[in-house]
Amino acid sequence: MTRLHFFLHDTVSGENPSAVVIARPNITQPSSFGFGTLFAINDPLTVGPAPTSTLIVNAQGLYVSSSRDPAVFTTVMYADFAFTSGRFNGSSFSSISRSSSSDAIREFAIVGGRGAFRMAQGFALTQINFANMTTGDVILECNVTLYHY
Repeated sequence: MTRLHFFLHDTVSGENPSAVVIARPNITQPSSFGFGTLFAINDPLTVGPAPTSTLIVNAQGLYVSSSRDPAVFTTVMYADFAFTSGRFNGSSFSSISRSSSSDAIREFAIVGGRGAFRMAQGFALTQINFANMTTGDVILECNVTLYHY
């Protein structure tokens, strides 16, 4: 069993975003994050909450806005968390789960991995460390428990 702690930086604003819209539904919506919007991500994960903190992992994948209620931002996300340094360099684990902004603590299922995390199962508990409601930028604190061989 391995326990990990890191911060995920999901940045949709600025000149160097880590999440970008790649598809949008052909309907009128009050928000650019509306139902059916699909994002590609390459989010940095760091040791601490500061963007300049040491990079340990990149989360690459997709998430889609899945709530018709504009007041509750809900996504279904697939991501591969690939370690780029340290003890697990070259290894990764994968997650696929639903997440709702109405949940104070969100749980993600770990469904596999490679390298040191081959055949991983487990869960990640996340909570918002920072959110800019104007830009949509978010920093999530993540606590991950992995069961692997």
